[in-house]
Amino acid sequence: MSLTTSPDQLAQNVLASTTEAIIVIDIDYKIVLLNPAAQNLTGMSARQATGQHIEALFKDQEGLLYLVNTSMQEGRSISDRETIQLSRPTAPDLPVSATVCPLFTESGKQEGVILSLHDASHVRQLEQDVQRADRLVMLGTLAAGLAHEIKNPLGGIKGAAQLLTMELAKRDDLLEYMQVMIKETDRINEIIEELMNLTTPRSQVLSEVNLAKIIREIVLLQQQSEAAEDKTFDLQLDPTIPPITGDQTLLTRLLLNIIKNAVEATVPGGTITISTRIDTQHHLTRPGQPPVPFVVVKVTDNGCGISKELLKKIFTPFYTTKSTGSGLGLAISQKIVSDHDGLLHFDSIEGEGTCCRIYLPFKRDYNTSLS
Repeated sequence: MSLTTSPDQLAQNVLASTTEAIIVIDIDYKIVLLNPAAQNLTGMSARQATGQHIEALFKDQEGLLYLVNTSMQEGRSISDRETIQLSRPTAPDLPVSATVCPLFTESGKQEGVILSLHDASHVRQLEQDVQRADRLVMLGTLAAGLAHEIKNPLGGIKGAAQLLTMELAKRDDLLEYMQVMIKETDRINEIIEELMNLTTPRSQVLSEVNLAKIIREIVLLQQQSEAAEDKTFDLQLDPTIPPITGDQTLLTRLLLNIIKNAVEATVPGGTITISTRIDTQHHLTRPGQPPVPFVVVKVTDNGCGISKELLKKIFTPFYTTKSTGSGLGLAISQKIVSDHDGLLHFDSIEGEGTCCRIYLPFKRDYNTSLS
C-alpha cells in the first residue's frame, strides 16, 4: 500500500513523528524550525525559538555553538557524541549527542544547517553502571576476606561483654558501658552483613510483583513515622500497569529505601510525589529477543536537593551525609536495580528538591531468569 500524502506533508509528518530532536538554522544563524522532539528536549517552544539567533538561545554553550559554526562555515557535517551538556531553562542540564550537517538548495547553495540532538543520559547512565559494577567486584573481593577476619573476633567481644553484663548486674555505672559495647558490636555486624549483601546478594526468587501495591503499603507505613510528620504523599500510580517479573523482597527493599530517603529529605509541609508509567521511548534489547519497555517509578521530593558535586558520590559505598546510617543504602539499591536489568537515575537541583527514577523492564514471564 503506497502513501497518499504529498511529499511536503510527508516531510512535515516525519519531522513531527520522529523522536530525534531537529533544529533548522538559516544562513544568518537564526532558528527557522524546531520539531516537537526538539521542543521537548530543549524546553523551548517553537514560538519562543523561531526567528531567534542561535547564540541567544544557546548562550555559553560553546561546544554546541562550535559545531554549528564549523558546519556553517566549512559546509560539512560534524558530530560530538561525548561532551555536549545541553542547558535548559526549566530542567537540569542534559548530556546529548549532537550532529550538525549543512542544508543545501537544489542548486547546491548552502542555506543553513540542521542540528540534531539525541538524549544521551541513558548511555551515560549505562557507562556509570558498568563503572560502579567494576568497583563492586573489587569491593566484594575485599569484603569476603575482611568479613571472616572481623566477624570472629567481633563475636568474641560481644560474648565477653554479655558475660560482664551478668557479672556487673549491680554496678549501674559500669553496666551502661557494657550495653554500649554490645550495641556497637551489633552495629558493626549489621554493616558487615549489609556489605556482604551488596557484594554477594542472595539468589533471586522471581514472581509477579505488583509495584503499585508495594508502594501503597510502604507509604501507609511511612505516613505513621516521625519523619513523615507534616508531610504529604501524592500518589499518581497508573492503574493499568499489570504486575512485572521480579524479586518481591528485593524490590520492596529498593522502593522502601528510595521513598524513605525522599521522606527524610522533604521539609515540613512538603510533598513526596510518587508516580508510575510505561516508558515508550526506551527499551531493553537483547539479541534474538523482542524489545522490552520499561516501567518507570518516579519519586520526587521538594527538599533541600543535592549539589552536583555530591550527586556524583551518592552511589559510593560508605558515603553518606546523614548523621546515622552506613552509607550503603543507595549502593545496595543500585545493585538491586542492576540485577533486575534496570536503571536508577537521580536528578537534583540544590535548594529545590530531588527526583529519582527507577527503570524496571516490563517483563511478565517469571519462570525465566532476569539475566
